[in-house]
Amino acid sequence: MTIARTTALAALFATALTCTAPVSAEGEALVEFKMLSLDIAGKAANETLKACRGMGFQVSVAVVDRFGNLQVLLRDRFAGAHTPDTSRRKAWTAVSFRTTTTDLSALTQPGQPQSAARDITDALMLGGGIIVEASGSIVAGIGVSGAPTGKDDDACAKAGLSAIVADIEL
Repeated sequence: MTIARTTALAALFATALTCTAPVSAEGEALVEFKMLSLDIAGKAANETLKACRGMGFQVSVAVVDRFGNLQVLLRDRFAGAHTPDTSRRKAWTAVSFRTTTTDLSALTQPGQPQSAARDITDALMLGGGIIVEASGSIVAGIGVSGAPTGKDDDACAKAGLSAIVADIEL
């Protein structure tokens, strides 16, 4: 084989390698994701509870990971018996549907195209569930139950989120 032919084949082989399309994200064997550490999830829950107490509310607070799995659950002394499960379901609903439960409450009212979402097991379309995002990805959800209104539950959850924003900014 001549040097010119060997060089041409090597160049052709190198071109073929560089022109090959990269493996798509769906073709990769492993994926990476981010979620809150237990310490930061605990901080969010504690700050949420503190905010509710400051407004005179006895609540339960749940923080779930990006998949809806419970990380932290706090129940204040006089919060109702239903509030631990309700707060967890609100947080789960927010991460599952990738939006706040206040928004979902309006979108799933009877007669709306998405109203059947209310029939999904564990979904709870009441205000008080928010998502936690970092670098454009959902990393957790915070759910609050026990304040007089969903708007009040939301305010507490947002206070908890505000307390960890500096920790999760990348």
